[in-house]
Amino acid sequence: MYRFLLTPRWLGVHLFVVLAVPFCVFMGSWQLSRFEDRMNSHHVAEQAPKAAASAAPVPLATVLPDTKAQVTQDTTGRTVTVTGRYDTGHQLLVPGRDLGDRTGYYVLTPLRTAGGAALPVVRGWLPGAASSAPPAGIPAAPAGDVTVSGALQPPENTGTQGVQSAGGLPQGQLGMISAASLVNVLPYEVYSGWITVTDATAPLKPVPPAAPSNTGLDLKAFQNLGYTGEWFVFAGFVVFMWFRLVRREAELREDTALGLIPDQDQDPDPDPDPATENAENAENAAAPGKLEEALPGD
Repeated sequence: MYRFLLTPRWLGVHLFVVLAVPFCVFMGSWQLSRFEDRMNSHHVAEQAPKAAASAAPVPLATVLPDTKAQVTQDTTGRTVTVTGRYDTGHQLLVPGRDLGDRTGYYVLTPLRTAGGAALPVVRGWLPGAASSAPPAGIPAAPAGDVTVSGALQPPENTGTQGVQSAGGLPQGQLGMISAASLVNVLPYEVYSGWITVTDATAPLKPVPPAAPSNTGLDLKAFQNLGYTGEWFVFAGFVVFMWFRLVRREAELREDTALGLIPDQDQDPDPDPDPATENAENAENAAAPGKLEEALPGD
């Protein structure tokens, strides 16, 4: 019954199934591995701030030897120490920053190092609007040479929460903490990263360090999980359709063999011979009694 499976047409169907199913399984496994990588990255990112906070402080020069060096995912959140002088003349307020369930602003003061470059230091957070912040309510930065300890952070970008990149802020305010934003504000070179101090002077509240970017769960992670399911469903669908086609072909051939379905090679309604048809009509006309015998009697 199933000898038709060895015909050229069905051999082509088998070849397609043999190639399609492993391909779908491979693509589904690859998407699943991508999802697992993002899950692992998210787990590591959650543990990174704790590990960085428990690690011993290191000098800034070991992670940022110069202003061209970039903050990496490994060094984000690392506690560093740096010695220099606060430039209170160029102190800036960073508005629209949340801490807990309240909105306020950061107090950022550049710290001039011995090499002349400055490291942006967020000395803390205060509630309220930066535009109406009373100067007397902001604690003054320490004078003279100081050694500051804080968590290293990468430069902010337009995707960072609270960033105001549209501009139009009053003088003395900064919408984004980055060297690109500070280059036109400060008259000296600036490090690419910045730090948030560990111990803030009251009433300033310390700003907790943020996790490295591009390490958390996002829409792409769940897209990978969705694609995984789709590829495995495709593989099952191919097998299901192959089985259905085989069963349908087998049933069709069985019904044809039993005479339930006319053979397509034979004409089920051939045209009658005109001579034969005329002879039958003449015979019926000559013997009308035959028609009467066929009808039921009174």
